[in-house]
Amino acid sequence: MSERTYNVLFLCTGNSARSIMAEALLNHLGKGRFRAFSAGSRPTGRVNPLALKRLEKEGIPTDGARSKSWDEFASPGAPPLDFVITVCDNAAGEACPAWPGQPLTAHWGLPDPAAVEGSEGERRLAFAQAFALLERRIRLFTALNPLSLERLALERKLREIGRMG
Repeated sequence: MSERTYNVLFLCTGNSARSIMAEALLNHLGKGRFRAFSAGSRPTGRVNPLALKRLEKEGIPTDGARSKSWDEFASPGAPPLDFVITVCDNAAGEACPAWPGQPLTAHWGLPDPAAVEGSEGERRLAFAQAFALLERRIRLFTALNPLSLERLALERKLREIGRMG
C-alpha cells in the first residue's frame, strides 16, 4: 500500500515571494509525498523576480509559478487541503476562508524579503536568507510521518517547526 499524497497550502498576503518559494521547495523536496500550493489574501498578481532567481539558483523548477488568490482554494472543486501554513504575519492575523476538510494549520512567519530596500546585493541576500529558513523548516516537515502521529501531536510538531529560526 503506497503512502498518500498530502496537499499543503502556503499563505501570504501578496503571494509573490515567501509563499511562492515555499510552494516550489515543498514540491521539490516532498518527492511526491506532498503537493504544495500557494496563495495570498491580496495577491500582487506577479511573482517577485528575485524569488524566481533564488529558486532557479537552487535548481528548483519554477514552471507554473503565479500569484493567486486564496479564494481558489476555498471554492468548490479545489484540491482538499491537509495543511494550511501561513508564512507572513499579516496573513496569519487575517480571517481566512473556511477550508473544506478542516486542514491542520500553523504559522511559520519569516521576514518579507520583498520588503527589503537597498542594493541589489542586499535584496538578494534577503531572499537567500528567507529561502534558507524555509528550506530548514520544509526539510523538518517532510521528515514527519503524518500517518504515525495523532492529529494533535502532528499539529503541535507543525507549529514547533514554525518557531525554529
